[in-house]
Amino acid sequence: MVVVSVNRTMHTYTNTLKILCGAFGIDHEGVHVTCEKRILEEAHALNRSGKMLVTIIDEAHLMDIDVLRKLRLMFDEFPKNHNLILTGQTQLIGNMSLKANEDIRSRITYSVALKKLNPDDMLDFMLAQLDAVGLGHNTFSQEAAALIVRTADGIIRRTRNLCISCLLEAVRDRKRTVDLDTVNAVLIQPHWRNDYDLQS
Repeated sequence: MVVVSVNRTMHTYTNTLKILCGAFGIDHEGVHVTCEKRILEEAHALNRSGKMLVTIIDEAHLMDIDVLRKLRLMFDEFPKNHNLILTGQTQLIGNMSLKANEDIRSRITYSVALKKLNPDDMLDFMLAQLDAVGLGHNTFSQEAAALIVRTADGIIRRTRNLCISCLLEAVRDRKRTVDLDTVNAVLIQPHWRNDYDLQS
């Protein structure tokens, strides 16, 4: 299996073609048609060698629908064992549900929406991330971890960002443990507060 990942947010068609060329290890110089031809040749060569292709486009909700349409036309010529995986915010499926985008939506074979994590699973996620980087579970006090879980509201990215901010704050304060005061010091930053909290 060959996995090609497009994970930059500059999702213009030209940049996407360049990233695909780079992932396949082929030259990206020239006009779109030339790049597309090289990509298709490489895809078919990999298919002939018995390899399956998987292309993943992250943050696909940022991609203009015309870019998706051009990619759809190119991927129509890919070997039939090719899979295109789009990940993005829920507006991605909303955009594809428009009648004008039926040509793209009709090609979807599977979709899933990730639900928010419950508090226990979110805490397990935090502890697993601490394990992954070699930090002890006591890096966050129980009270601090509980406040982070509550504030993150089941969203993994929010939890990750809040944990990193708290770790940075703890380093600035020369603390070995993220405590309740540390989390509260982070939560007073404007981007963590709701609009109604910021009104004077």
